[in-house]
Amino acid sequence: MPVIKIECYINAPIETCFDLARSIDVHMQSVFHTEEKAVAGVTTGLIGLRQSVTWEAVHFGVKQRLTSKITEFDPPKYFVDEMVSGAFKRFRHEHIFLECGNGTKMIDIFDYTSPLGWLGNIADKLFLAKYMERLLSQRNQYIKIIAENEGDCHFKMNG
Repeated sequence: MPVIKIECYINAPIETCFDLARSIDVHMQSVFHTEEKAVAGVTTGLIGLRQSVTWEAVHFGVKQRLTSKITEFDPPKYFVDEMVSGAFKRFRHEHIFLECGNGTKMIDIFDYTSPLGWLGNIADKLFLAKYMERLLSQRNQYIKIIAENEGDCHFKMNG
């Protein structure tokens, strides 16, 4: 049952960071290399409390579907998405935003259980935990770039 915690300082207002983190469009852009796209539920714009999204993506050469739902929501400080169906046995992803000086500290806590019992545990140790940490870090760096360059029309957020 790995728990991945990532912290990222962003030189932008908390509201901007919060909205970018719940943007379906920004998420798809940040993980374009997985061919991830929203195919059901909220498929564009900003997701909110009790709303769900179904993602389709290619991970480890296999096309997969995963549905998650926003189960907790306290703008602009906190939201949680949890897996409803998908490849994991379960996951809970907390998104925490703290005002920090003139910017925002964005914290992700990704708590998950892999499928397949002891085989899943071995996969976690060999590659899956690092893969998930890299994916989350990449997403956060993308959010940071957009938030800190908000005035540049190239980085305008949809939604």
